[in-house]
Amino acid sequence: MDRKKTDMETGRKQVVCYGEVLWDVLPSGRKPGGAPMNVAYHLCRLGIPSVLVSRIGDDTDGRALLDFLSGMGIAIDFVQVDEQYETSRVMATIGRDNEVSYQILEPVAWDFIQYDPRLSTLIHTSDVLVYGSLAARSTQSHATLQQLLDHAKYRLFDVNLRPPHYTPELIDGLFRRADAAKLNSHELAQVSNWLDIGRGSEDEKVRRLQERYELGEIIVTKGAQGASYYTPGTRRDFPAIRVSVTDTVGSGDAFLAAFLVQKLRGEGNETLLELATALGAYVTTKTGACPHYSRADLDHFIWENTLRKREDKKAPHN
Repeated sequence: MDRKKTDMETGRKQVVCYGEVLWDVLPSGRKPGGAPMNVAYHLCRLGIPSVLVSRIGDDTDGRALLDFLSGMGIAIDFVQVDEQYETSRVMATIGRDNEVSYQILEPVAWDFIQYDPRLSTLIHTSDVLVYGSLAARSTQSHATLQQLLDHAKYRLFDVNLRPPHYTPELIDGLFRRADAAKLNSHELAQVSNWLDIGRGSEDEKVRRLQERYELGEIIVTKGAQGASYYTPGTRRDFPAIRVSVTDTVGSGDAFLAAFLVQKLRGEGNETLLELATALGAYVTTKTGACPHYSRADLDHFIWENTLRKREDKKAPHN
C-alpha cells in the first residue's frame, strides 16, 4: 500500500536553533543578531530549513526582527512575543585585531522563553538542536532548554561564552547534555582550567573533554590558525583562508552552520570543515553577522581562494 514518505526518507533535513535573537548595535549601524539566529540564517542560505525558538518584545524592534526572519526564510512559528520585556539589543564594540566585545543588556524577552508542548514535537521531528550558553543565563529559558534537550536526536552545544553571563556549573551542565560541542581556542583554555585539565596540548585538552562528557565530536576554531575537528579516534586540521577582515561578528556562527550543512549531507570527516572555514572567512569580509549572499557568491569566493593558493605555490621563494 502506498504511503506518504517521511522527511528522513526523502532526504529533507531540519535544524532547530534555540536561544537569543536581538539587534547588534555596531559602529556601522544596527544589524540582526544572536548566535542561534545567525546559525539559522546561514543554514537557510545554504539550503537547510531551520526553525528559531526564541522570544521578542511586543515592540517595534521585535516586529522588525520578525520581518527580517520571515524575509530570510527562517521559520518564526516558535518565536514568542513577550508583553512585559523588550526585544534585546547588544552594544558591540570592535577593538584591536578585529576582536568584538559585547554589552548584553538584561532582562530581555529571550530570558523568558516558555515551554510549549508543540516544541517537543518540533524537536523530535528535527535532525539537530543547536543551543548555546547565553540564553541559559536565566532560570526560565534554561528550564525550557532542558525540556527540549530530552527530545533531541542530536544535541550540538555552541559554547559561546559571554562574560559575565555564565558560571562553570552552568557550562558543565550544558556539556553533559551534548552529543557534540563547538568552542574556540580561548574557550577551550578557560573550560579546561575550570575542570583542572588545563595542562598540555590542545589535543590533550580535547581528549580529556571527550572522555569527561562522552562527546562524539568537538570542533575547535582558532581564527587565523584555522580549525580542528575531533572524534574519539581522529583529528582533522583545516587551515584558515587569508582574507582582509572587515569585522568578525558572527563568523563562528556561519562556520557552525556550514559544518552542519556538510554533516547533514553526509560529507566525510576529511573534508567536513572545508565549507565551514570558507564561509567563516567570507563573513569576516562583510559587515555584520548576516550579510546577503548566495551559494554562487560563496562558491566564487572559494574558487578565487583556490586560484590564489595555486599562484602562491608557483611564486618563487627567496
